[in-house]
Order: sequence, then structure tokens, then C-alpha cells
Amino acid sequence: MKSEDIKRRDFLRRSAAAGIALSIIPRHVLGGNGYTAPSDQLTKGIIGVGSMGMGHFNYEGTRLIAVCDVDRSHLENALGKAEKGVKGYHDFRELITRPDIDIVHIATPPHWHGIMARMAAEAGKDIWCEKPMTRTIGEGKRVIEAVKANGRMFRLNTWFRFKDEFYGLGTTVKPLKKLVDSGALGWPLKVTVSRTTGYDWKFYWSGLTHLDPMPIPPELDYDFWLGPAPYKPYNPERVHAKFRGYWDYDGGGLGDMGQHYLDPVQYLLGKDDTSPVSVEIDAPQQHYDAVGSWRRITYTYADGCSIILDGENRDKDAAFIEGPDGKVFRGFVSTIPHVQELIRKLPDPEPQVTLFSESVRTRRPFALNEMNGHRSCTIVNLGVIALRLGRNLRFDPERQTFIDDPGANDLINQPMRGEWHI
Repeated sequence: MKSEDIKRRDFLRRSAAAGIALSIIPRHVLGGNGYTAPSDQLTKGIIGVGSMGMGHFNYEGTRLIAVCDVDRSHLENALGKAEKGVKGYHDFRELITRPDIDIVHIATPPHWHGIMARMAAEAGKDIWCEKPMTRTIGEGKRVIEAVKANGRMFRLNTWFRFKDEFYGLGTTVKPLKKLVDSGALGWPLKVTVSRTTGYDWKFYWSGLTHLDPMPIPPELDYDFWLGPAPYKPYNPERVHAKFRGYWDYDGGGLGDMGQHYLDPVQYLLGKDDTSPVSVEIDAPQQHYDAVGSWRRITYTYADGCSIILDGENRDKDAAFIEGPDGKVFRGFVSTIPHVQELIRKLPDPEPQVTLFSESVRTRRPFALNEMNGHRSCTIVNLGVIALRLGRNLRFDPERQTFIDDPGANDLINQPMRGEWHI
């Protein structure tokens, strides 16, 4: 018997003894001659079908076989629109332990992302996760550990680093990446994310500060919806489409749009393996429970590169990206002479795996995975922590801790309620 077979058999024996539910390993993972039998088709289950999950029934050659939601009305609606044979679940743990599911798609509010991703990885599933990747920096680190320890593939569901026009900027990221990598703009670089440069920070995701307790709808398991979050009396403002306005579950417009806007910036600047060393805020005092707006957030890296989130749209003449030798404005208007001709002559960026089904079948990491996804999520969470505390912060990108600020470090790993932990 080959040593690999012995190791795998020993792993299965030990996992079964520990009570860990394992996926049957299909032929597309183990390799073969390229033939994909019907029984080897990639299957998926979606957790959370109130909004985003409903838009992902079909993607990349996969077949939906399970959906889950703690709101009975959401679950019944999803089952009514799914193909015959799709099974519904109230408890996500039943879904992720099904041996015939290859991919778990997590489309819940962010306070569940870390727990569900870790548990899915430990159950032998590959993971497609909505943004933001995790609600805290500590949860992101735990997800990385679980994905690595269990040999899983992970995809974060924002895609602008590798396809589609980058919001209002008027171009895909690829030509910008080529220009930045060429050095034509000089160094260090400054990126401004504002309405002027094509982005909307969605301050309407601010929460209400006085919520009266209200009866829980019979179709909603509110205690399970809260899960690891602190218990607070039910009010419809907290759940479903309104949850983004409360720190316990998300981070307002910054949490909602941050990774969409900032992950491509991280990629452009070549910062996939590091984080800013400081974050400075200009914002009103935030409420302890409800997310508010902010005027400006500035991130600075060790080499002097910076990212400015201009919430007030203060700089009406801002370039999206600028360096000492040139600027690029919205619509790819540049101060670099003959910039389009220059870009055509430049080499393309390193190729990336941009289909998650390919990542699952080949076991090659997806373009936006748990590693670089954690770093772009950390940009978001640095801003969230600074806003909640109402002060500027210094950060150590290697240790991923704040410097001389115990209060900020307390928000890296936040307590969870009841049985939930990560």
C-alpha cells in the first residue's frame, strides 16, 4: 500500500473516532483522465437564502442540492424556486455534514461567516463566502488556519481584481495593474475612493439608535439568527436587510462595500501579503450599537503608500490613483502621455484561477482566497475598529495586532455568545 493511502486511511479513522463528518472525496478531486461522470458533478449547499443566496443557485457548472435559513419564509421561498429534489434545512450544521456536498456557499450576515467557514472546512467542504470575509480580524485568522489544516479551497465573493468594470472608474483593474507594476506612476502611490472617483460609501446603512423591543415573527428563529452575537431584543431594524447598520453584525457601508472597493486596491498596490501600519479617522463619535457615518479614513502602509476613503467627497478633483510621476482619473484619464499605447506594450499580470469550479477540481487556490481575502478584509476591520473607538490606530502587519492599544486589541477577538466559538 502506498504511503499516501496509509496516511489517508489513518486520517479517516482518526476523524471518524473524533466524530468529524467527512465529505466523500469525488474523482474530480483525486484526479483522473479528465472525464467527469454525473456522480462527480460539483454539488453545493447555500446557507442564507434571504437575499444574496438567492442569486447564486446556478454558477460555474455546479448543482444546488441544499439550502438553509433560520427564517421559514425565506426557506420556503427558496425551495419553491429551486429544482425538485433540493432539500431545506433550519440548522446549517446538518447541511455542512452532508457527505454529498462539495461546496458550501455562505450568504449569511457577516457575524456568522467565520464560524460557518471554519466548520465547513472541518467538515471537508470547499467554501464560497460572501463579503466581508469575517466580522473581526481574529476570525479571519481562524478561517485561514481551518482552510489550511483541512486542505480546502476558499473563494471570497468579490471579483473586481480579475474581471468586470471596476464600478464607476470606467475600466477593469487589469490595465491599472499593468501601469502600476511598470513603475510609470512612480512610488509611493495614493488611492482615493470617493464619489468623484466612482464609488458610493452607502451611508444609508447607518442604524437607528433607539430600538423598541417588538414581538418576534413566528417564522423567524431569532435566537439562532443572533447566534454568536450578543442578545438584544428583537426589532426588525436588526435583521435581514437592515442588519448592516449595527456593529454586532456588520460595519455599515464600510462593511458592505469595503472589500468590493478595497480588495482591487490592495491587488494594485501589491499588498496581498501585508496590511496598513496606521489608520486615521475623521468622524463623529459613533454610537455603541448603531453604525454611523464618517468623513474620512486614511490608511498608510510602511512604504508610504496610502488609501483615502473620502466619505464627504471633499476632493472634487481627486485622481483615483496617483504617484510622483503621474495620475489616473476616473474613466482612465491619465496624465501619462499616450497611456493606452504604453499599457498595450506592457506585460500582463500573473495569471490567476478565476473559476471556482476550476479551483475545486485542480486544488489550485482561487484568485481571491482566504489569504489575500483576509488581508483586504483586515483593511475594512481596521477602519471599523478605529471608528468604534473614535481614535487613530497603529498596526503591526506581521503580528496582526495593534501597537500600544489594549482596547483596540480587545476587538481583534471578540467574545461569542452561548455555545458558539471559533
